[in-house]
Amino acid sequence: MKPTDADNRQSAPQTSPLGQLLILTSIFFVNFIARIILAPLLPKVEVDLGLTHGAAGSQFLLISLGYFIALLGSGLVASRLTHKRTIVLSSVALGMALLGTSFGRGLWGMRLGLLALGMGAGLYLPSGLATITSLFSTRQWGKAIAVHELAPNLSFVAAPLVSEAIMAVFASWRMVFLLLGAAALLLAGVYARFGRGGEFCGATPNLASFRNIISNPALWVMMILFGLGISGTLGLYTMLPLYLVSGHALERSWANTLLALSRITGLGMALIGGWATDRYGARRILTAVFLSSGTLTLLLALAPTSWIAAPVVLQPLAAVCFFPAGLAALSMVSAAKDRNIAISLTIPVAFVIGGGAVPALIGFIGDVSSFSTGILLVGGLILAGAMLPRFLQFHQPSDLT
Repeated sequence: MKPTDADNRQSAPQTSPLGQLLILTSIFFVNFIARIILAPLLPKVEVDLGLTHGAAGSQFLLISLGYFIALLGSGLVASRLTHKRTIVLSSVALGMALLGTSFGRGLWGMRLGLLALGMGAGLYLPSGLATITSLFSTRQWGKAIAVHELAPNLSFVAAPLVSEAIMAVFASWRMVFLLLGAAALLLAGVYARFGRGGEFCGATPNLASFRNIISNPALWVMMILFGLGISGTLGLYTMLPLYLVSGHALERSWANTLLALSRITGLGMALIGGWATDRYGARRILTAVFLSSGTLTLLLALAPTSWIAAPVVLQPLAAVCFFPAGLAALSMVSAAKDRNIAISLTIPVAFVIGGGAVPALIGFIGDVSSFSTGILLVGGLILAGAMLPRFLQFHQPSDLT
């Protein structure tokens, strides 16, 4: 007889909600670093594969397209497998895609690997957030999500350091993908054995659910906000090493070191952003984040080489505060029964914009004009986003649980 979810919960070792949050954060760490590890490798990959700046930037568009496809289908998968099994499936698929990318040869082999990488990673977030919000009360969401958001912020720090360390030992950027793939498979096994809190199915996607969610104006505002928020963090990050190496003539190792140093303070700022969201509300924090992040992005584009380090370090301080407030707001613009579907609609569109189209745009403008011009344009768009949070309408607390 096939064991039930109840049997699995009884046989699995019991772990506190905080312990479960730490496991999920570890999975999200590997999930996220796998999607950005190409950024510090890009100067080397561009030379090895003979890519233009625009073609190099478009590699992130492939990852984002795979992420988009998987996120759109994540609601259907979670409705059939439960959130826990969806998280395990995501980690296994991600690990296999990373291994495939490491062994692939030629540009098209890498492109297919990156597309599959995005698809494997894309299944995680709706189920991960649904699991976290089931483990903690509404009043603790800001802090719990902030802890979970330590994963991408730590990934921003670790990615350039890990890539440089592995290339120093193995002299191959492919080995970076191989080791990350092994880590993803290991964590899939850990969560399959010890994970709990997600032993329930997500809402089954149907026409009525999509109609209710799509007719909500706040969801469209959140799509734009997330697109701009991801542009200010991931979008800029992915092209920053190439910008510093090609636009400011810095050595790759120093550019990656500066990139890592610029994200260290983001670890604390994510927690501060979670606290501030609980204290002052998501709407106010989102407005403040876009004002400060947009202004600092403009300075990043205009700064001369002699003091480029200053905006490189300061811009992420504001940008990383978006996600605790943004994810909390996204959880509040729809009722609990539709939450995972709202996430699976909003995040993929935003990721294609901020994590795919923006890097490709910056690379294209870098070919026809300059990297600075592309970053200046992105900064102006982020700054304009400060006007949007006022249009958000949240459900009442009683509707959220």
